[in-house]
Amino acid sequence: MIYNNMIRKIGKGMKSLLPICIFTAMPLAINAQNVDDEITVIDPNGQQEVFEVPEGMTSEVDSLLKLYHTQMYLTPDDDCSYRDENPYFSEEVYKERLMRMPTIMEMPYNEVVRKFIDRYASRMRRAVGYWLGASNFYMPIFEQALETYNMPLELRYLPVIESGLSPKATSRVGAAGLWQFMLVTGKQYGLTVNSLVDERRDPIKSSYAAAHFLSDLYKIFGDWNLVIAAYNCGPENVNRAIHRAGGERDYWKIYPYLPKETRGYVPAFIAANYIMNYYCEHNICPMRTQLPAKSDTVMVTRDVHLKQVAAVCQLSLEELRELNPQYRRDIVNGTSGPSIIRLPELAVNTFIDYEDSIYNYNTETLLTKRSEVAIEEAKPEVMRYTATTYTAPRQVSRHERRAAVASSKSSRHERRLAREDRRHKGKADREDRSSRRQKGKGKAKREVSQSITIKEGQTLSQIARKNNTTVEKLRKLNGIKGSNIRAGKKLKVK
Repeated sequence: MIYNNMIRKIGKGMKSLLPICIFTAMPLAINAQNVDDEITVIDPNGQQEVFEVPEGMTSEVDSLLKLYHTQMYLTPDDDCSYRDENPYFSEEVYKERLMRMPTIMEMPYNEVVRKFIDRYASRMRRAVGYWLGASNFYMPIFEQALETYNMPLELRYLPVIESGLSPKATSRVGAAGLWQFMLVTGKQYGLTVNSLVDERRDPIKSSYAAAHFLSDLYKIFGDWNLVIAAYNCGPENVNRAIHRAGGERDYWKIYPYLPKETRGYVPAFIAANYIMNYYCEHNICPMRTQLPAKSDTVMVTRDVHLKQVAAVCQLSLEELRELNPQYRRDIVNGTSGPSIIRLPELAVNTFIDYEDSIYNYNTETLLTKRSEVAIEEAKPEVMRYTATTYTAPRQVSRHERRAAVASSKSSRHERRLAREDRRHKGKADREDRSSRRQKGKGKAKREVSQSITIKEGQTLSQIARKNNTTVEKLRKLNGIKGSNIRAGKKLKVK
């Protein structure tokens, strides 16, 4: 369904900046958001349309606040005193604000966009407060990657709806990291994924891979709304929707033919750009950010465990994991190729000075993958025979040969009798089993369920007594909850 006021062209602009707001304290609750999975919109013709909420918008605030960076460097703004409520604004206000944003991408207003803005500004306002605080960690990385590929900077808000700005996010279909790369796409854009490493979770490498991917999608579609849709559901699904729409290349005309989640993906992206720019007007307080200490990298060419680095360099293991989220099991596999470890800047010299000590620390316990193993030879068994010297066979007499033949015939006769005994015994056993089965069938036939026809005036207790059973069993057999029965109906009694 296309709305008359759905498309509004936006002028080109430069990088958008978060407005500066002065707040006085609103404590930030840390309870998980109760977010539904769908948004319902009534179109001008009175028809109801349902849009699926992107998975990143369903993340719980509790899980975000348990991240190491959040606990270490984000705190509620105690100087913020806005009332915890979302003010009402007219349709014209939303249109004017969207038009005012300095974006090269089209940011039109419609009822679907309005519904997503309302979702962000009401139920998800605590999550937005987290995103605003966490953006100080991630936005510089996103912006640098997008600038490298000459992409619009408003795309930096894609991870907001993809992962809720959680580098540990994993979707129900296996997409991972801030940018939610699927395994195949991640590898296609140079991200290593194996049992030890998942570079989809590396904020820096995945951001450059995402910018490269978005650049390629724009070369295919030449329209930013289609690029965003293709990022969510894949270019094949977008091309299929274009074909079904008769060749239309306007997102708002092909969206009925897109997968359910993608129909709401572009509106959610527009709403994310809006709320990250106009959060002040909706009384949303950002979490206060204390930027972490600068970090730097070291290169290793040997296997090393993060616990070895943490112990020798006297660092927090959780901090190392946060700085190196790509290492799935805390093992840096330097032997397969030079690998990078990101460390707090002050710890880099310590690592260099004590590198040998790091490699040797508790190696047998932490790095159990052996490079060589010895094969144990089987122990010789105790000989069960006695070696003898060879002697020539002696001549056997005719009498001895006859005795041996008679013994052989006797043995064959005994074996034949034994076989016959076994056959007779087997036949008897089979007949016995057959007889038991026949008895069992007869018993089963006798135990086949029986039914009676209820007579006028009969009660369950009368029927139970007459058929040697109980009222409870009758109820269970016939699925009766009360005691009411009707004359003329069949009633199982067994």
